[in-house]
Amino acid sequence: MVSNPKTFLTPEEYLAIERQAEVKSEYWNGEMFAMVGASRKHNLIAGNTFGLLWQQLKRTSCEPYTNDMRVRIPATGLYTYPDVTVACGEPRFEDQQVDTLLNPLLIVEVLSASTQTYDRGQKFSNYRTIESLAEYLLISQNEYRIEQSVKQADGRWLLTDISTLEGIVELASIPCQLALREVYDKVSL
Repeated sequence: MVSNPKTFLTPEEYLAIERQAEVKSEYWNGEMFAMVGASRKHNLIAGNTFGLLWQQLKRTSCEPYTNDMRVRIPATGLYTYPDVTVACGEPRFEDQQVDTLLNPLLIVEVLSASTQTYDRGQKFSNYRTIESLAEYLLISQNEYRIEQSVKQADGRWLLTDISTLEGIVELASIPCQLALREVYDKVSL
């Protein structure tokens, strides 16, 4: 039996394929990984979060993006699609296509059973190498819970857990707050 050897792609090859693809894929260590579709709860939570941030960031120098904005992590070479991303000041992009953000300030991921270990572990490890990143939010689909990690002046990350529907997350990196009641609007748990 003959096995097919893996084909490793350069970042440039990945981007050329990805920009023509009908389905989004992440890229890491020379390989593309197709992203699966999201659940109704996932879409509601991500949409609510984006909407809340968009409303509060109007008339500021910050821009919130949905999961169609790719983020590149230069130190590790990961290309990924966070659920919500915010850049403040002048956003920096990888090239003239303006579809790959390099300087996110805030990244939000909505957890699922299949991604929560990766989002908390290896993915967060990759994200922490982004110089501009100041805050990382993980939002649960299975309980009312937001995990807020904020980069401290000494480079360490401080984790705060907000796990009541009456809770409010005061964002440290941007002048916004997220009320869990609004993040979970129309979501049945």
